[in-house]
Amino acid sequence: MALVPSYIQRLAHYIPGKPISEVQRELGIDNVIKLASNENPLGASPKAIAAIQDSLQNIHRYPDSSGFELRTKLAEKFNVKMDNVVLGAGSEGIMSTIMRTFLLSDDELISAKNSFIGFRVLANASGRQIHWVPMKQHCYDLGSMADRITDYTKIIYIANPDNPMGTYITKEDFDEFYAHVPERVLIILDEAYFEFAKEIPDYPDSMTYRYDNVITLRSFSKAYGLGGIRIGYGFAHDELIANLMKVKVPFEPSLAAQAAGIAALDDSDFLIKTIQTNKMGMKFLKEKFDGMGIVQVPSVANFITTIWSSEKDALRLTQDLLKKGVIVRHLAAFGWPNCIRISVGLEKENQKCITCLKEIL
Repeated sequence: MALVPSYIQRLAHYIPGKPISEVQRELGIDNVIKLASNENPLGASPKAIAAIQDSLQNIHRYPDSSGFELRTKLAEKFNVKMDNVVLGAGSEGIMSTIMRTFLLSDDELISAKNSFIGFRVLANASGRQIHWVPMKQHCYDLGSMADRITDYTKIIYIANPDNPMGTYITKEDFDEFYAHVPERVLIILDEAYFEFAKEIPDYPDSMTYRYDNVITLRSFSKAYGLGGIRIGYGFAHDELIANLMKVKVPFEPSLAAQAAGIAALDDSDFLIKTIQTNKMGMKFLKEKFDGMGIVQVPSVANFITTIWSSEKDALRLTQDLLKKGVIVRHLAAFGWPNCIRISVGLEKENQKCITCLKEIL
């Protein structure tokens, strides 16, 4: 169709992990667990749920377009000014705003090949030249990414920890890489899984790298369990934020999303329980996978990616698990056709996953 740009026509649809209701409907199975989308198995913060319910009394009102209360709370929590904070409908919403705000017609982007599929979709939809750099041992190859920087480079995207591999770049890695990046180049550090990795000694919390050309993105979807309401936030130099605020969609995030974010930040007990649950679940799954001889990528997030001998084996195993009521994520769409990503669930869900794996294998 002539009205549609060629780079849009070439885009593939983003296909998320199957919802539980779809599996129940298609296969007639009642006891279904979902370990495909890196969601919080504990659900959402109770304080956030209560705040959402309270906000419904004002659902006929538009939300605060500036997000003043939530931005102020985030600024206090992370010791920055409100003018250094931006909100969006998940981190992808902010990524989209970044592209619309800063990209010129000749600008180019750099990121890792087969990393976060959400960024890949947005980058390809921009119509700009993108340099996709292959990963090295399932990690970002920052040296090769630095080598691809040209006079046209505008944005470099790094997911840390990465999705779908769960690997991370270290402080030393980032420091060495940053020395090669011109000040005119924006670095997006996507830290959607920050809460699960922040205690690692050599993990580079980007809030300690308050460079003028670094934009930090974080999410309420994972550790706070608010994936269904779509809310994320970012930190950057106030000049960058001021321009993002001009371009972002008005009245985003929604009234309920902002209320949920404010309340979730006060629910430290829920966050601690989430991290503890994840640690125990990761330990359990890693030990069981090792005992079964399943090859896996070392992960610091809330999921583990397993490696199989072929795409055929990975797809068959995904389908066999589905028939037993266990939804996992075959990573062909991410560019890893022989890999399966398995999210950490509740104790009983992790146990069911292992039991089913043993039966199938």
